[in-house]
Amino acid sequence: MNAIHSNLLIGLALALSMVAMPAIIQAQSTPPAAVTPPLTATQAPVYKPPMLGAPATRVGGASRGTQDSGLILSVLAPESTGLTSRAQPTLYWYISKALSAPLEFTLNDDHSIKPLIEIKVNASQPGIHALRLNYPLKPEVEYQWSLAAVADPDQRAGDTLASGTIKQLQPSAPLTAQLKQASLREQPFRYAQEGFWYDAIATLSEQIDAHPADRGLREQRAALLEQEGLKTAAAYDREVRP
Repeated sequence: MNAIHSNLLIGLALALSMVAMPAIIQAQSTPPAAVTPPLTATQAPVYKPPMLGAPATRVGGASRGTQDSGLILSVLAPESTGLTSRAQPTLYWYISKALSAPLEFTLNDDHSIKPLIEIKVNASQPGIHALRLNYPLKPEVEYQWSLAAVADPDQRAGDTLASGTIKQLQPSAPLTAQLKQASLREQPFRYAQEGFWYDAIATLSEQIDAHPADRGLREQRAALLEQEGLKTAAAYDREVRP
């Protein structure tokens, strides 16, 4: 009787183990849920031009004379016309060395005979600089903005000139919704993806100003600049120390 009872207990234990085993195997083979990683310094906004195949409009400046030998002047603009959602955007530019004389900034559109704006800009420090445009851009109008290092006011052919083009455009409803949900760190990614170059650069630059020791932000801006061939300005971002 005891032998029969023991055999029944052993059989029951084996049956229970066979039932539990598939559940254990399934639990072990189920992969963990995917987790979206946070943004890192190695990630960078990817710029998608609003019009593929658009003609190049950016001009890069390198000194030709002896007075400012080795000078590199660049506007932080895409190769073709870039977009901004801001009526009065902040424009960014790079200069490789300090100048004693100011730069000349001008803004033009296709219909202006004289510059819409013509002002002097301090260039006493090398690096990347900001210029808040004190002029309301009209929607869907293309503007050219230029910076010139004037070596000789009587011989303007020797100027070191850099220029780019910009157009103000209202963002689409989907982009507006994305921006409302995006964190401050994510906004440059959204802008760049939709062709709003100037807003991507501005939001990144504003974060750099607020957190100058954050190397990840500078790396992201450098990677964005490289995508449009602005290699000298990108190299500066990677080398500079706050």
